[in-house]
Amino acid sequence: MKYNFDEKVNRRGTGSMKWDAGDFLKMVGITERYDEETLPLFTADMDLPVPDPVIKALHKIVDNRIFGYTMANDDYYEAIINWFKRRNDWDIKKEEIVYCPGTVKALGIAVRAYTNVGDGVIIQRPVYPPFTSAIEDNNRVVINNSLINNDGYYTIDFEDFEAKAKVASTKLFILCNPHNPSGRIFSKAELKRLAQICYNNDVIIVADEIHGDLIRKDNKFYPIVKCADKVDHLVTCTAINKTFNVAGLHATNVVIGNEDLRNKFKKECGYEMPSPFTIAALIAAYNEGEEWLDQIIDYIDGNIDYIENFLKENMPKVKVVKPEGTYIMWMDFRGYGLTPEEVKKRIYVDANVILESGAMFGEEGTGYERICVPSPRPMIKEAMERIAKVFEDLK
Repeated sequence: MKYNFDEKVNRRGTGSMKWDAGDFLKMVGITERYDEETLPLFTADMDLPVPDPVIKALHKIVDNRIFGYTMANDDYYEAIINWFKRRNDWDIKKEEIVYCPGTVKALGIAVRAYTNVGDGVIIQRPVYPPFTSAIEDNNRVVINNSLINNDGYYTIDFEDFEAKAKVASTKLFILCNPHNPSGRIFSKAELKRLAQICYNNDVIIVADEIHGDLIRKDNKFYPIVKCADKVDHLVTCTAINKTFNVAGLHATNVVIGNEDLRNKFKKECGYEMPSPFTIAALIAAYNEGEEWLDQIIDYIDGNIDYIENFLKENMPKVKVVKPEGTYIMWMDFRGYGLTPEEVKKRIYVDANVILESGAMFGEEGTGYERICVPSPRPMIKEAMERIAKVFEDLK
């Protein structure tokens, strides 16, 4: 079937983190303004409806009228196994899959399971802020291997990475691929090299690959386990949350081939069971959602092209490199010569568009703003026109 993603779905009054969190955003200092005219493009979920098969599957659960404790069944595991075999040629065994209610939670579990207080954990800033909190909130030490910013295209500083991996107290590396917020998809060669360095130095890799289905049409994503010569030190977080816009269902599945690492993760995680809605949504999404996914990727590509062209024509001082994956764009506002606070006021208050400040991703993101683009295109157009208008005096 053909989906109409231009249609705006009213999310106000649903408890949406994007559309109903104005008081919270004001309280924590993200914005001074949030009202009925605000356009929020900061949270990484979609303002676009999920696949019809998922909706039908959830209705079936509701119609059963009982929502008790639920265990993942064979259909659940087979849907995961078949999806990754079909799309990534990745052979996953049922026993390697560990359910966890959320990827951020999984990162914290992994930090506690695989490291001790005071140990070092490598991350690559600018990077999704919960990577930092997963480390610091558990009294571990952030070891930052900053990505190299090549005029907006980010690459890995391997010399620095290897030096930090060799430090005896470094025990873990949290990889983000596709990378949030830069949109980079790391190549097979890059991933192989990262995996080998970590293997040589007894550093466990936890790979956040939850954007791995959201890839530009002319790019290819490879799970790190398909690139590494040695895989016993690899832990991979997968999810339907980003791919199919069901983050509220908490459907993360962590794939851990090494039995010892798997047992440590499971012990720290405790006994977690997916809800009946999570099980039904995953089975429907992975078994029947590819037609929808193809259409949503086309639509997101169109939004990205629109923003890229709009900036070139109307705000050439803003630099952006088209992301290879994710539905995120990483916009560099430093060309205006304003402070980050001045940029933020113009966008968040004057234009009434809420983005996400680059500084939240580490000091490497200072002067940048992250925009999440999977919203109806008329909304994206209105947001960009508003932003351009408040920068007209600086052309």
